[in-house]
Amino acid sequence: MKKIVFALLSLFSMVSLSAQSDSVWLFSYFKNNGQDGLHFASSPDGLKWKALRNDSSFLTPTVSKDKLMRDPCILRGQDGKFHMVWTVSWNDRGIGYASSTDLVHWSEQQFIPVMMHEDSARNCWAPEITWDRKKKQYMIYWATTIRGKYPEDPKVESGYNHRMYYVTTKDFKSFSKTAMLYDKGFNVIDASILPVGKKYVMFLKDETRNPPQKNIRVAFSKKLTSGFSAASVPITGNYWAEGPTALYKDGQWIVYFDKYRDHKYGAVSSPDLINWTDISDQISIPAGLRHGTIFRVSKAELDVMLR
Repeated sequence: MKKIVFALLSLFSMVSLSAQSDSVWLFSYFKNNGQDGLHFASSPDGLKWKALRNDSSFLTPTVSKDKLMRDPCILRGQDGKFHMVWTVSWNDRGIGYASSTDLVHWSEQQFIPVMMHEDSARNCWAPEITWDRKKKQYMIYWATTIRGKYPEDPKVESGYNHRMYYVTTKDFKSFSKTAMLYDKGFNVIDASILPVGKKYVMFLKDETRNPPQKNIRVAFSKKLTSGFSAASVPITGNYWAEGPTALYKDGQWIVYFDKYRDHKYGAVSSPDLINWTDISDQISIPAGLRHGTIFRVSKAELDVMLR
Protein backbone atom coordinates (compact mmCIF):
# COMPACT_ATOMS: atom_id res chain seq x y z
CA MET A 1 0.00 0.00 0.00
CA LYS A 2 2.81 2.46 0.85
CA LYS A 3 4.44 2.00 -2.56
CA ILE A 4 1.09 2.63 -4.25
CA VAL A 5 0.42 5.80 -2.30
CA PHE A 6 3.92 7.21 -2.82
CA ALA A 7 3.51 6.52 -6.53
CA LEU A 8 0.26 8.46 -6.48
CA LEU A 9 1.88 11.38 -4.73
CA SER A 10 4.76 11.46 -7.20
CA LEU A 11 2.21 11.92 -9.96
CA PHE A 12 0.41 14.69 -8.14
CA SER A 13 1.60 18.16 -9.13
CA MET A 14 0.06 19.75 -6.05
CA VAL A 15 -0.99 22.70 -8.16
CA SER A 16 -4.78 22.38 -8.14
CA LEU A 17 -5.03 22.16 -4.34
CA SER A 18 -2.08 24.32 -3.36
CA ALA A 19 -2.39 27.78 -1.89
CA GLN A 20 -2.37 30.76 -4.24
CA SER A 21 -1.56 34.30 -3.21
CA ASP A 22 -4.75 35.75 -4.73
CA SER A 23 -7.13 33.22 -3.19
CA VAL A 24 -8.47 32.07 0.16
CA TRP A 25 -10.05 28.94 1.56
CA LEU A 26 -13.82 28.81 1.96
CA PHE A 27 -15.75 26.37 4.18
CA SER A 28 -19.41 25.71 3.36
CA TYR A 29 -21.36 24.33 6.31
CA PHE A 30 -24.66 24.11 8.17
CA LYS A 31 -25.70 24.77 11.76
CA ASN A 32 -28.09 23.01 14.14
CA ASN A 33 -30.31 20.75 11.99
CA GLY A 34 -29.71 22.64 8.76
CA GLN A 35 -33.06 24.42 8.87
CA ASP A 36 -31.75 27.93 8.18
CA GLY A 37 -29.56 26.95 5.24
CA LEU A 38 -26.09 27.66 3.92
CA HIS A 39 -23.25 29.20 5.95
CA PHE A 40 -19.69 30.12 5.00
CA ALA A 41 -16.39 30.69 6.79
CA SER A 42 -13.13 31.87 5.21
CA SER A 43 -9.48 31.29 6.04
CA PRO A 44 -6.23 32.68 4.61
CA ASP A 45 -4.16 29.75 5.92
CA GLY A 46 -6.55 26.79 6.05
CA LEU A 47 -6.35 26.67 9.85
CA LYS A 48 -8.02 29.73 11.36
CA TRP A 49 -11.60 30.24 10.14
CA LYS A 50 -13.94 33.22 10.43
CA ALA A 51 -17.67 33.08 9.74
CA LEU A 52 -18.95 35.40 7.00
CA ARG A 53 -21.78 37.89 7.48
CA ASN A 54 -21.89 37.34 11.24
CA ASP A 55 -22.62 33.67 10.58
CA SER A 56 -25.96 34.38 8.94
CA SER A 57 -27.39 32.15 6.20
CA PHE A 58 -26.62 32.81 2.53
CA LEU A 59 -29.43 30.57 1.22
CA THR A 60 -32.64 29.29 2.82
CA PRO A 61 -33.68 25.72 1.88
CA THR A 62 -36.95 25.25 0.02
CA VAL A 63 -37.07 21.66 -1.31
CA SER A 64 -38.48 18.44 0.23
CA LYS A 65 -41.03 18.22 2.98
CA ASP A 66 -38.42 18.91 5.68
CA LYS A 67 -36.69 21.81 3.90
CA LEU A 68 -33.25 21.18 5.38
CA MET A 69 -29.83 22.07 3.99
CA ARG A 70 -27.38 19.74 5.69
CA ASP A 71 -23.92 18.71 4.46
CA PRO A 72 -23.61 21.36 1.71
CA CYS A 73 -21.00 20.30 -0.85
CA ILE A 74 -19.86 22.94 -3.36
CA LEU A 75 -17.66 22.33 -6.40
CA ARG A 76 -16.51 24.89 -8.94
CA GLY A 77 -17.54 23.34 -12.24
CA GLN A 78 -15.89 23.31 -15.64
CA ASP A 79 -18.42 25.97 -16.68
CA GLY A 80 -17.15 28.35 -13.99
CA LYS A 81 -20.30 28.01 -11.89
CA PHE A 82 -20.43 26.78 -8.33
CA HIS A 83 -22.53 23.61 -8.12
CA MET A 84 -23.97 22.58 -4.75
CA VAL A 85 -25.70 19.45 -3.49
CA TRP A 86 -27.00 18.84 0.03
CA THR A 87 -29.05 16.59 2.32
CA VAL A 88 -32.67 17.75 2.20
CA SER A 89 -34.12 15.46 4.87
CA TRP A 90 -33.27 12.69 7.31
CA ASN A 91 -35.63 10.39 5.43
CA ASP A 92 -36.08 11.24 1.76
CA ARG A 93 -35.09 9.49 -1.46
CA GLY A 94 -33.49 12.47 -3.17
CA ILE A 95 -31.02 15.32 -2.69
CA GLY A 96 -30.98 19.07 -3.24
CA TYR A 97 -29.17 20.94 -6.02
CA ALA A 98 -28.55 24.60 -6.92
CA SER A 99 -25.88 26.59 -8.76
CA SER A 100 -24.40 30.06 -8.48
CA THR A 101 -21.90 32.31 -10.20
CA ASP A 102 -20.96 34.25 -7.06
CA LEU A 103 -22.08 32.14 -4.04
CA VAL A 104 -24.57 34.87 -3.16
CA HIS A 105 -27.25 34.62 -5.84
CA TRP A 106 -28.46 31.06 -6.43
CA SER A 107 -30.54 29.29 -9.05
CA GLU A 108 -33.91 27.83 -8.19
CA GLN A 109 -33.40 24.88 -5.87
CA GLN A 110 -34.11 21.46 -7.35
CA PHE A 111 -34.88 18.06 -5.91
CA ILE A 112 -32.92 15.29 -7.65
CA PRO A 113 -34.75 11.95 -7.08
CA VAL A 114 -31.66 9.75 -7.07
CA MET A 115 -33.25 6.88 -5.08
CA MET A 116 -36.95 7.24 -5.92
CA HIS A 117 -36.75 4.01 -7.93
CA GLU A 118 -35.99 2.12 -4.69
CA ASP A 119 -39.17 1.84 -2.63
CA SER A 120 -37.16 0.49 0.30
CA ALA A 121 -34.59 3.31 0.33
CA ARG A 122 -34.65 5.08 3.67
CA ASN A 123 -32.47 8.11 3.05
CA CYS A 124 -29.90 10.01 0.97
CA TRP A 125 -27.21 11.45 3.22
CA ALA A 126 -24.24 13.77 2.69
CA PRO A 127 -24.07 13.99 -1.14
CA GLU A 128 -20.88 15.25 -2.76
CA ILE A 129 -19.69 16.10 -6.27
CA THR A 130 -16.38 15.22 -7.94
CA TRP A 131 -15.30 15.99 -11.50
CA ASP A 132 -14.32 12.95 -13.59
CA ARG A 133 -11.37 14.19 -15.67
CA LYS A 134 -11.25 11.15 -17.94
CA LYS A 135 -14.95 10.98 -18.80
CA LYS A 136 -15.53 14.75 -18.66
CA GLN A 137 -18.54 14.50 -16.39
CA TYR A 138 -19.55 15.00 -12.78
CA MET A 139 -20.19 12.23 -10.29
CA ILE A 140 -22.68 12.87 -7.49
CA TYR A 141 -22.49 10.33 -4.66
CA TRP A 142 -24.16 9.80 -1.29
CA ALA A 143 -24.98 7.21 1.40
CA THR A 144 -28.26 5.27 1.39
CA THR A 145 -29.76 2.46 3.46
CA ILE A 146 -32.05 0.09 1.56
CA ARG A 147 -34.29 -1.91 3.90
CA GLY A 148 -33.57 -5.63 3.84
CA LYS A 149 -30.58 -5.43 1.52
CA TYR A 150 -28.04 -6.38 4.20
CA PRO A 151 -30.21 -7.98 6.90
CA GLU A 152 -27.46 -10.33 8.07
CA ASP A 153 -25.34 -7.52 9.56
CA PRO A 154 -25.86 -7.19 13.35
CA LYS A 155 -23.50 -4.23 13.70
CA VAL A 156 -25.86 -1.41 12.67
CA GLU A 157 -28.01 0.96 14.69
CA SER A 158 -31.67 1.85 14.16
CA GLY A 159 -31.67 -0.43 11.11
CA TYR A 160 -29.35 1.88 9.14
CA ASN A 161 -26.78 0.02 7.06
CA HIS A 162 -25.43 2.37 4.42
CA ARG A 163 -23.50 1.91 1.22
CA MET A 164 -22.27 4.59 -1.17
CA TYR A 165 -24.21 5.12 -4.43
CA TYR A 166 -23.72 7.50 -7.35
CA VAL A 167 -25.04 9.03 -10.55
CA THR A 168 -23.16 10.89 -13.28
CA THR A 169 -24.15 14.01 -15.18
CA LYS A 170 -22.68 16.48 -17.64
CA ASP A 171 -25.19 19.29 -17.10
CA PHE A 172 -27.06 18.67 -13.80
CA LYS A 173 -30.22 18.22 -15.85
CA SER A 174 -30.02 14.63 -17.04
CA PHE A 175 -28.51 11.86 -14.92
CA SER A 176 -27.33 8.30 -15.32
CA LYS A 177 -29.01 5.40 -13.55
CA THR A 178 -28.06 5.09 -9.90
CA ALA A 179 -25.28 2.56 -9.25
CA MET A 180 -23.22 1.25 -6.34
CA LEU A 181 -19.99 3.14 -5.66
CA TYR A 182 -18.53 1.58 -2.50
CA ASP A 183 -19.43 -1.65 -0.70
CA LYS A 184 -16.75 -3.36 1.34
CA GLY A 185 -19.10 -5.19 3.68
CA PHE A 186 -19.43 -2.51 6.35
CA ASN A 187 -21.68 0.43 7.15
CA VAL A 188 -20.18 3.49 5.37
CA ILE A 189 -21.21 7.15 5.04
CA ASP A 190 -19.72 10.59 4.36
CA ALA A 191 -17.42 9.78 1.45
CA SER A 192 -15.41 12.68 0.00
CA ILE A 193 -13.24 12.11 -3.08
CA LEU A 194 -10.35 14.20 -4.42
CA PRO A 195 -7.94 13.66 -7.33
CA VAL A 196 -4.36 12.60 -6.57
CA GLY A 197 -2.37 12.78 -9.79
CA LYS A 198 -4.06 10.30 -12.12
CA LYS A 199 -5.76 8.55 -9.20
CA TYR A 200 -8.41 9.37 -6.61
CA VAL A 201 -8.44 9.27 -2.82
CA MET A 202 -11.66 8.70 -0.90
CA PHE A 203 -12.03 9.86 2.69
CA LEU A 204 -14.89 7.96 4.33
CA LYS A 205 -16.53 7.23 7.66
CA ASP A 206 -16.73 3.68 9.00
CA GLU A 207 -20.19 3.83 10.60
CA THR A 208 -19.97 0.41 12.29
CA ARG A 209 -21.76 0.53 15.65
CA ASN A 210 -20.79 -2.75 17.32
CA PRO A 211 -17.99 -2.87 18.10
CA PRO A 212 -17.93 0.91 17.58
CA GLN A 213 -15.70 2.32 14.85
CA LYS A 214 -17.12 5.75 13.98
CA ASN A 215 -13.82 6.87 12.47
CA ILE A 216 -12.37 8.27 9.25
CA ARG A 217 -10.42 6.07 6.82
CA VAL A 218 -9.05 6.37 3.27
CA ALA A 219 -9.32 4.32 0.08
CA PHE A 220 -7.78 4.71 -3.40
CA SER A 221 -8.79 4.00 -6.99
CA LYS A 222 -7.57 4.55 -10.54
CA LYS A 223 -11.16 5.26 -11.61
CA LEU A 224 -13.61 7.67 -10.07
CA THR A 225 -16.71 5.49 -10.35
CA SER A 226 -15.29 2.08 -9.39
CA GLY A 227 -12.35 0.09 -8.08
CA PHE A 228 -11.76 1.76 -4.72
CA SER A 229 -9.55 -0.24 -2.40
CA ALA A 230 -10.38 -1.63 1.00
CA ALA A 231 -10.45 1.06 3.66
CA SER A 232 -7.22 1.89 5.49
CA VAL A 233 -6.73 1.80 9.23
CA PRO A 234 -8.41 4.77 10.97
CA ILE A 235 -6.72 8.13 10.51
CA THR A 236 -8.68 9.64 13.43
CA GLY A 237 -8.36 8.87 17.13
CA ASN A 238 -10.35 7.50 20.06
CA TYR A 239 -13.47 9.60 19.52
CA TRP A 240 -16.42 9.53 17.12
CA ALA A 241 -15.73 11.43 13.91
CA GLU A 242 -17.71 12.14 10.73
CA GLY A 243 -18.04 14.51 7.78
CA PRO A 244 -14.45 14.56 6.46
CA THR A 245 -13.37 17.32 4.08
CA ALA A 246 -9.78 17.79 2.93
CA LEU A 247 -7.42 20.45 1.60
CA TYR A 248 -3.79 20.44 0.51
CA LYS A 249 -1.32 23.18 1.46
CA ASP A 250 2.43 23.53 1.97
CA GLY A 251 3.14 19.85 1.35
CA GLN A 252 0.50 18.62 3.78
CA TRP A 253 -2.96 17.12 3.46
CA ILE A 254 -5.32 18.42 6.14
CA VAL A 255 -8.54 16.52 6.81
CA TYR A 256 -11.20 18.27 8.89
CA PHE A 257 -13.95 16.30 10.61
CA ASP A 258 -16.78 16.75 13.07
CA LYS A 259 -16.16 15.30 16.55
CA TYR A 260 -19.91 15.26 16.86
CA ARG A 261 -20.26 13.65 20.27
CA ASP A 262 -17.79 16.16 21.71
CA HIS A 263 -19.50 19.09 19.92
CA LYS A 264 -16.24 20.33 18.44
CA TYR A 265 -14.09 20.01 15.34
CA GLY A 266 -10.86 18.12 14.75
CA ALA A 267 -8.18 17.89 12.07
CA VAL A 268 -5.35 15.56 11.11
CA SER A 269 -2.49 16.21 8.68
CA SER A 270 -0.28 14.01 6.52
CA PRO A 271 2.46 14.50 3.92
CA ASP A 272 1.77 11.16 2.23
CA LEU A 273 -1.82 10.04 3.03
CA ILE A 274 -0.33 7.26 5.19
CA ASN A 275 1.14 8.80 8.34
CA TRP A 276 -1.25 11.13 10.18
CA THR A 277 -0.76 13.67 12.97
CA ASP A 278 -3.54 15.22 15.02
CA ILE A 279 -3.46 19.02 14.66
CA SER A 280 -6.80 19.79 16.31
CA ASP A 281 -5.07 22.21 18.67
CA GLN A 282 -3.93 24.31 15.69
CA ILE A 283 -7.35 25.03 14.18
CA SER A 284 -10.01 27.59 15.02
CA ILE A 285 -13.61 27.04 13.85
CA PRO A 286 -16.78 29.18 14.21
CA ALA A 287 -19.01 27.99 17.04
CA GLY A 288 -21.71 25.57 15.95
CA LEU A 289 -20.15 24.74 12.57
CA ARG A 290 -21.41 21.40 11.21
CA HIS A 291 -19.71 19.66 8.35
CA GLY A 292 -19.63 20.64 4.69
CA THR A 293 -16.77 21.11 2.23
CA ILE A 294 -13.63 23.23 1.81
CA PHE A 295 -12.67 24.82 -1.52
CA ARG A 296 -10.84 27.87 -2.84
CA VAL A 297 -12.16 31.21 -4.09
CA SER A 298 -10.41 34.34 -5.26
CA LYS A 299 -10.13 37.33 -2.97
CA ALA A 300 -12.35 39.23 -5.42
CA GLU A 301 -15.04 36.55 -5.08
CA LEU A 302 -14.77 36.75 -1.31
CA ASP A 303 -15.21 40.52 -1.47
CA VAL A 304 -18.48 40.05 -3.37
CA MET A 305 -19.71 37.68 -0.68
CA LEU A 306 -18.80 40.15 2.06
CA ARG A 307 -20.62 42.99 0.32
